[in-house]
Amino acid sequence: MAREAKRTLATLSPEYQIGVSEYDYEVIAVDNGSSTPLMEEFVNGFGDNFTLIHYETDLPSPAMAVNVGVKHARAPYIALVVDGARMLSPGIVKASLDGLINVQLSTTIGARPLIAALAWHLGPDVQNLSMQTGYNQSVEDDLLSSIDWRQDGYRLFNISTLADSSVKGVGISFPTECSWVALGREHFLEVGGYDRRFVSPGGGLVNHEFIERVFNVPPVAPIILNDEGSFHQFHGGVATNVLPENHPWESFHQEYQSIIGKGYNPPPFPEPVLWETYERDAPEERARLAS
Repeated sequence: MAREAKRTLATLSPEYQIGVSEYDYEVIAVDNGSSTPLMEEFVNGFGDNFTLIHYETDLPSPAMAVNVGVKHARAPYIALVVDGARMLSPGIVKASLDGLINVQLSTTIGARPLIAALAWHLGPDVQNLSMQTGYNQSVEDDLLSSIDWRQDGYRLFNISTLADSSVKGVGISFPTECSWVALGREHFLEVGGYDRRFVSPGGGLVNHEFIERVFNVPPVAPIILNDEGSFHQFHGGVATNVLPENHPWESFHQEYQSIIGKGYNPPPFPEPVLWETYERDAPEERARLAS
């Protein structure tokens, strides 16, 4: 996904992320056995806080690559972007750090924060549907060129559609699948990280199972970043970019059942707290944070 990785990494760079500097966070890109691997000079070119790890594998699942990335992380907090095609909003790093470090919830004293940003699909509809009316990489390139997202990444919301996995997350429920999830590094390791037994392309339901497992070890303080998001680029993904009738959900569910011993049916998660950052249409506030 060289086309998509270029934009994903750019949205994680210190030049794009506001309110933070390269000294506040690190970005670890894990190349999961790509047929055309990412190059070190390419990844390092996005900032001095970028590192590339090549994880040699024949498996199409990112489960172990995630664990490898966390193993190499130096910070006490981590954020996971499992899909390299996910562009990010420009305040997501600062908002996540604020929530992880500073949140004190009177009703959940002692609870460990679990932070998510809602997921969006670039384009006029979720990509499983928009692809049926001609949406593809070329159309997406033109769409992204029509907005100056490098200058103001919040414009990505104007050309995107909320993903099905995040529809219930608008003030109602924590997403069952998270394209941006942040928590303590020790918290991640304590619950066992990602389950390496999920070997389906894209990981199948490995992300769903991880989120469910985190909630099964309370107390957890779920938080949704109300003004931030991740934005999926079209890249021929095994689940996001196939026709609905070809969606691999059934095979994903069968793999989950064979590993866990029961069908996937997550319990109701605790009601999340909405973590407000600032208005997307307030450039003067973004300029203040960026300074």
